[in-house]
Amino acid sequence: MKKILGLFFLFSMAFGLKAQEASVIQFSGYVLTPDTLLGIPFVTIHINNTNRGTISNVDGFFSFAATEGDTINFSSIGFEDSYYVIPNNLQTNKYSIVKLMASDTYYIDTVTIYPWPSKEMFKQAFLALELEESDVDRALKNLEREYLKEMGEAMAMDATENANYYLRSEAKKYYYAGQAPPQNIFNLFAWAQFIEAWKRGDFKRKKSN
Repeated sequence: MKKILGLFFLFSMAFGLKAQEASVIQFSGYVLTPDTLLGIPFVTIHINNTNRGTISNVDGFFSFAATEGDTINFSSIGFEDSYYVIPNNLQTNKYSIVKLMASDTYYIDTVTIYPWPSKEMFKQAFLALELEESDVDRALKNLEREYLKEMGEAMAMDATENANYYLRSEAKKYYYAGQAPPQNIFNLFAWAQFIEAWKRGDFKRKKSN
């Protein structure tokens, strides 16, 4: 008889605990400002004393699984922390709210700016200031005509230029096939250009700086 009473007591406790268990619901809603009723994005929404929760989207909407009786914490920079307790004994497994969060103003300490003791000290510090080269200055330097010319002269030919050079060389061979190619040493126009360049001093050795 005692065993039967003990088993009945255990079953009663089990059914009682099961009846007391909170139901899981889908908790959704919008987080809005009280004055303009605009959605507050990226609000941290979590259940107190747990690591479960979510954040609101860009429109202030949120939705996650919670249980009846949970205390929900709403927090966001620039707004006061707010709480909401989900009611018990809901008749549905979905529950929605509209949560208004009041803005919070942060005050920082006063910053006092003192001038330099003298103009001479300010001048000395200003002249000793070394500013880093900005992206705009670096871009303008890279676009200078002399720099681009130097880069162009040092740049190797690409595949298209190499192919064109090879085809021109082969065409020149076929053009003079069966005969000796002309020699510029007997070209009067080439000699005239050489003499003019010599008079201009193009062949003088340039002095190094």
